[in-house]
Amino acid sequence: MRRSIVSCVLVTAGAVPTAAFAQEPPPPPPPAQLSQTPPPALEPVPAPGRFSIAVRGGQATKRARYVATGTRVKVIGTSRPFAPGQSAVLAIYRGGRLVATRSAAIHQARGGARVDFTFTARRRGLLKLVIRHGVAPTQGAFRSRVAKVRVVAPQAGQGARGVKVLLLQRGLRRLGFAVPVTGSYDGGTSRAVLAFRKANGMGRNGYAGKRVFSLVMRGRGAFRVRYPAAGRHVEFDWSRQLLALIDRGRPRRVYHASSGKPSTPTVFGTFRFYRKEPGTNSHGMVHSNYFIGGYAIHGYRSVPSYAASHGCIRVPIPNAADIDRQISLGETIFVYR
Repeated sequence: MRRSIVSCVLVTAGAVPTAAFAQEPPPPPPPAQLSQTPPPALEPVPAPGRFSIAVRGGQATKRARYVATGTRVKVIGTSRPFAPGQSAVLAIYRGGRLVATRSAAIHQARGGARVDFTFTARRRGLLKLVIRHGVAPTQGAFRSRVAKVRVVAPQAGQGARGVKVLLLQRGLRRLGFAVPVTGSYDGGTSRAVLAFRKANGMGRNGYAGKRVFSLVMRGRGAFRVRYPAAGRHVEFDWSRQLLALIDRGRPRRVYHASSGKPSTPTVFGTFRFYRKEPGTNSHGMVHSNYFIGGYAIHGYRSVPSYAASHGCIRVPIPNAADIDRQISLGETIFVYR
C-alpha cells in the first residue's frame, strides 16, 4: 500500500512539468529573408516653367507695338526656373501662318533665366510672336503669351489724322522737338517735322515721309548738343537754323527758327539774356528775349526756312510764348555756325 502511494506521487509529480510545458506559446517563426534587390527608382517628372515676352523697338500702343520697315526688333524672354543647357524658339506668324523662327540658348539671369532674339521687320503687316520651350529631360514644355508687332511704312502731311500721326508726334516729343501730341497733323506738327528735317540735313519742308518716320520710330535724329556740360542753356545753330533749349546735356525743346540774312547777320558768341519784353512791340516782335544790344529771340509773322531776319532770331508766333516761359534772365545762349 505504501509502495502504491509512492508510485502514485511520482507519476503525478512527473506529469506536472509536461502539462506546464504544453501551456507555453509556440516559438515565433523565423523572419522572412529580405530581398537583396532595391525597388526601381521613380523617374523625375520635368517641371514646366513660365515665359514672359517683351519687344524692344518702335513705339507701343495698348494694342500693339509699331515699328517701321527695316527696323531691327529685339525680343526678350524671361522665365523661371533656370535649367542649364536649355534653349528656346521664337515663332513669328503673319496672317496665321508661321513665317520664320529663331533659336537661342537660355542663360541664367537675376531671379531666373533669359533668352534674347533679334530679327529685321522687312514687310508691312501684323506679326504675332511666341516664345516656346520644348520638352527636355529636366524641364517640361511651356510658352509665352502672344506679342503683337505691326510693321508700317507710313507717310503723312498737313491734315492727316490717326495712329500714324500720333506715333510721329510721340516720337518727335521724345527726341526733344516741340510738337503737340493730338493725333492730328496740324501746323505745330508741320513745324516740328521741319525742325527735325533741318537737324538731319534733309529737305526743308514740313512733310513726314518714310525716312522721317523710320528715324523717329527708331528714336534717332535728335538735335546734337554742342555744349552738353553747360547746364541749362540755349543754343542757336546757325548752319541748321535751329533754336534748342538744353538741360542736363539733352535738348528739352527744339524749334524751327530763322536768323539774320547776310546783309544783317546774327552775332556769334556766348551771351546772357538781360531783358525780357512781353507782348508785341511796334516792330511786330512778339515776346522778345534780348541777349546783346538789340538782338533778341522773338516771335514773328514770317519765319522762312532760311536766314532772313535783320539780325534777331525769329521763331514762329505760336511758339513764342512757350519759348519765353522757358528762358530765364541771366541764362546763357551760345550762337554758333
